[in-house]
Amino acid sequence: MSALFQPYTLRSLTIPNRAWMAPMCQYSAEAFGPNAGIVNDWHFAHYAARAAGGTGLILIEATAISPEGRISPADLGIWNDTQVEAFRRITSFLKGQGTTPGIQLAHAGRKASTDRPWKGGAPVGAEEHGWQPLGPSPLPFDEGHPVPTELTVNQIREITGQFADAARRALDAGFDIAEIHGAHGYLIGEFLSPHSNHRDDEYGGSFENRARFALEVVDAVRAVWPQELPLFFRISATDWLEEAGWTADDTVRFAALLKEHGVDLLDVSAGGNAARVRIPTGPGYQVPFAARVKAETGLPVAAVGMITEAEQAEKILSNGEADAVLLGRELLRNPFWARHAARELGGEIHVPQQYHRSL
Repeated sequence: MSALFQPYTLRSLTIPNRAWMAPMCQYSAEAFGPNAGIVNDWHFAHYAARAAGGTGLILIEATAISPEGRISPADLGIWNDTQVEAFRRITSFLKGQGTTPGIQLAHAGRKASTDRPWKGGAPVGAEEHGWQPLGPSPLPFDEGHPVPTELTVNQIREITGQFADAARRALDAGFDIAEIHGAHGYLIGEFLSPHSNHRDDEYGGSFENRARFALEVVDAVRAVWPQELPLFFRISATDWLEEAGWTADDTVRFAALLKEHGVDLLDVSAGGNAARVRIPTGPGYQVPFAARVKAETGLPVAAVGMITEAEQAEKILSNGEADAVLLGRELLRNPFWARHAARELGGEIHVPQQYHRSL
């Protein structure tokens, strides 16, 4: 049987296959007013298509735990109950197609309050519904970006509570998996890396101190997330800096701690915390980071990064480099990637009754 189409069980949850959808922001919610951050018809159609296409797990895009935690004013949020109610339409449909619904809980930190990518992605001010970004240290992400307000210890603890509140709401909205976003230079990743964290208190300096906030968030979320359901963490395995950055060695060390704190799977990406770095991309270029975490810690991992072909994904899994693959841009190009891969590899997959004539 194809490795890609074997079910995968974490805690009491069984995901029907190992072709999963990576979180990808759509920047398509309303920016302000009573409908701010709420999923709409675009989001429903976007995720529903990939579920009908056979994707085993769909991780909903980075969803902000607070208004200040959004990357852009058009990001999704889960900081109020109105947002929860709107999510139920999506989670119900995904489950009806046999797809596991997951959500990525996020705070953008110093990279918050930027425009939509197709409008350039530059920082936006109050006149465009923007706000003052927050961060571990008063260090801007890049030239032209504002200096973030350095978080106090009390504010750090408040944000930790917001992650827990968001997890409670995610459960109420029907999600079976919560993923904590610690990658791509957003708030948790900013605390982890010495490139962006220059604090001299208990949240900065040593590896243990820089990891403190992330582990406190994990503990707060795990405390409210049911023991029978899995908790994921997304990490950038490296900042791609030659010095003074987060490294692959740090990721392995941190992964072992995450395992001790109740994380069930590490979603291994890379980069995003340092502007204008050179990243050596290519097919599967981030897979070795995931493979190393799995080999050295035993923590289950999902691999991501230019995984586009069925045979490529099958090889990653059959070689034991990862427990699942997360597809991003390829699923944007082809919502039915999983069905096509199943036909190519001889795997079994759920097909909507309406599409049975296509078999």
